[in-house]
Amino acid sequence: MKTVSLLSVAILGLLAGCAGLGTPSPKVPSRTEVVFDHPENFRDVKDESSPTEKGTAYILSQLREFLEDRATSALPEGYHLKVVFTDIDLAGEFEPWRGPEWTNVRIVKAIYPPAFKFSYTVTDPSGKVAREGTEDIRDMSFDTRTTMNTSDPLHYEKSILEDWVHSKLQGLK
Repeated sequence: MKTVSLLSVAILGLLAGCAGLGTPSPKVPSRTEVVFDHPENFRDVKDESSPTEKGTAYILSQLREFLEDRATSALPEGYHLKVVFTDIDLAGEFEPWRGPEWTNVRIVKAIYPPAFKFSYTVTDPSGKVAREGTEDIRDMSFDTRTTMNTSDPLHYEKSILEDWVHSKLQGLK
């Protein structure tokens, strides 16, 4: 009898201790906003030769999270960046003519460079535009890049975005 009651008390204590873990902490608003304008029209954000919505959403979320992380840490306190992508073309292409076993294999070659088209606006703490512009980036030598994480399927794209962050967000004060 005592064993059951001690076990019950232990379980209740454990549950009570874990109850606070389930409550989400308030999310701090990001200083970087990434918008994908009509991604259904983007040249190539496919997860396979017959793309899935879930796969495309995952790819875009990975690019968004990466850019938010890198840009937010590069921005001075109080500054805000908004990036609006109008087109994305991932490195490589699907070559289904190679045969049925190749229909969902992305072939990465120099003839299939990644590309981004987007506009951006950086505002200072008062809301005044500090920097803005449009970009049309196509890295023809992407396959010569030394990237940090070659196991990441988006490592070429992330490397290009990382370079852009460092070149465009430097010198803001």
